[in-house]
Amino acid sequence: MKSNWPVTVGNKTLDTNMKHLMKTLKPLGALTVLFLLVFSACDKDRDLDFLDQITEPQDLRLSVSLAQDNSGTVTFTPTATGASAFTIEYGDGGGTSEELTPGQQDTHVYAEGTYTATLTAFNLEGESTTLDVEVVVSFRAPENLTVNVLQTGDAFTIEVSATADFAASFEVFFGEVADEEPTPFGLGESASYTYADVGFYDVRVVALSGGAATAEETVTIEISNPIVLPIDFESETIDYNFTDFAGAQSQVIDNPDPSGINTSAKVAEFLKEDGADIFAGTILQLGDPIDFSTFQSFTIDVWSPLAGSTVKLKLENADDPAIATEIDAVTTTTNEWEQLGFDFSEADLTQEYSKVIVFFDFGNTGAGDIFYYDNIEQANVTTGAVVTLPVDFEDDSLDYGIVGFEGAESAREANPVPGGINTSANVVRTTKTVGAQFFAGTIVQLGEPIDFSETTSIRMKSYSPKAGIPVRMKLENSADAGEFVELDVNTTVIDTWETLVWNFTGATGTYDRVIIFYEFIVDLPGDGSTYYFDDIELDLAGGDPGVELPVDFEDPDLTYTVFGFEGADSAVEANAVPGGINTSATVVRTIKTVGAQFFAGTIVELDTPIDFSATQMISINTYSPKAGIPVRLKLENSADPGEFVELDVNTNVIDTWETLTWDFAPLSPTGTYDRVIIFFEFVVDLPGDGSTYYFDDIQLAF
Repeated sequence: MKSNWPVTVGNKTLDTNMKHLMKTLKPLGALTVLFLLVFSACDKDRDLDFLDQITEPQDLRLSVSLAQDNSGTVTFTPTATGASAFTIEYGDGGGTSEELTPGQQDTHVYAEGTYTATLTAFNLEGESTTLDVEVVVSFRAPENLTVNVLQTGDAFTIEVSATADFAASFEVFFGEVADEEPTPFGLGESASYTYADVGFYDVRVVALSGGAATAEETVTIEISNPIVLPIDFESETIDYNFTDFAGAQSQVIDNPDPSGINTSAKVAEFLKEDGADIFAGTILQLGDPIDFSTFQSFTIDVWSPLAGSTVKLKLENADDPAIATEIDAVTTTTNEWEQLGFDFSEADLTQEYSKVIVFFDFGNTGAGDIFYYDNIEQANVTTGAVVTLPVDFEDDSLDYGIVGFEGAESAREANPVPGGINTSANVVRTTKTVGAQFFAGTIVQLGEPIDFSETTSIRMKSYSPKAGIPVRMKLENSADAGEFVELDVNTTVIDTWETLVWNFTGATGTYDRVIIFYEFIVDLPGDGSTYYFDDIELDLAGGDPGVELPVDFEDPDLTYTVFGFEGADSAVEANAVPGGINTSATVVRTIKTVGAQFFAGTIVELDTPIDFSATQMISINTYSPKAGIPVRLKLENSADPGEFVELDVNTNVIDTWETLTWDFAPLSPTGTYDRVIIFFEFVVDLPGDGSTYYFDDIQLAF
């Protein structure tokens, strides 16, 4: 809100309020004031533009400290962000303080009672913000002290607040360090603290009044760091309290074989003593019941001296051992790390399980063997068929591990828009909800890594309400999220199924997670748009190359991505003017509508970039109602539109098929061109007049 202290700046007249500004700047030193005077003298008409950037004061705080000597003396310490001056109205009829600058304190003597002091903070423009603070002045000892301790943020941080009759303020000792200085906090306020380690601590709160007498209360708290999933045995503050039974001995040790899939520093050692029972095992008690809402399976990294040995994972209720479920897995190698999967999807997951129990070489008497395990975590695992490329989302028995995140709501659903290139029954629907993060996306979890031995390209069918938006595909190692590759490819059509292709040339990682992000534009939040995708598969070399030169628009098994822009209405249609050099059945029709931009054109997407190794010329059969007009051919990289070449060639005849040829050799076409763009009558500032053109048979010319 505005104060009653008028300060005018810029082209307005600066009146006596300049005195206030100078007073405010005085603590900054004579050099600053001299600079402002010189600045003003050099250009009296220049606005003080920097003042336009000043905001009203924020984050006001008024610290109240009552002397404990029965004098009623209160010391005020004001602070605020963006404030250059303060005043304090005492609230007892005693008026208002003199103007204070940041860092100054003020004192006032009160009689016993409860008052409301008002802090007003000013910025350099004289704008102000106020804060009311209760001031309690009592010489009576505080009574009925109540201390509240809450855990906030993480396992090590607490927040302390207190109430007491006749109290003016409080001090708290958190009990972790010797000779601790108390932390003050006022009425209605709290104090927070983060402990360095687990343990029991005495939190002592002292209630202060205006007299020497105080009241205090001590609360003993426990700072603990419970075991939660995933368990990697790396924390120095978690007590991995193993409960061993039937001849098992467990402890956390340094990783004896940091190699392969597990190079972490710490692991769990499991010794199955000589003569141990066949069911010897160890229990890890979790801090909370397991959440099965996202994943119903577990993976564990295991190092075993025995191949073909059974590892049992059992989940058990904290209070009732009869409520339990268990799954077996079998080791496949010796003396090296491998990952075992345990699929609990068929178990009764409506029960609460908070004990994780591990058994090694289950069913055999102990022989003194030592096993190691690490990285117990929930994951997408199936013991039968697993999700691998190609993924068509048609198998009801598979868990496709579909997870939307950061505001993306995603699920496998019946295809709501069957047609064109995708009439399949099931697809993935993803809605980028209003306000979702720009990086909201959808995970598809694979059961085994992608095999890039034959190709590094992946294609996917996509349905989008928007053309020209980037779709990012990220391939990630689920065991090491830092190992990934990602690429963007733009959509080209609206509300139509199309095939998008990502070329991950050079990708060498272990990628078992596919992540799809629609409209991946930095800082652009979601707007509620819904997208669909399906048929994620390798774009195999030597298989169907898709659309590539020559393009004759005749193959019913190919999807020709053709669309007009900036006023060009274009589509693949039956040949309306067969004859002469072109009697083929299908061509592209494009109308340059009335008023269309002079650069209105038609895009033809290729699945395979143009190969200019043998020739740099391209020919196209065209049909035009006008002779002598320029036809521009532009070749472009769809992933980088800034990489292109373009040439104009004129038509020669009217209403007759002819072959036009563009020679790109002088332009040295060395880019990756997978987009052909054709502009009819490309004349600057000449709008469209409704003329209809046709083209066909885009091919290399020799």
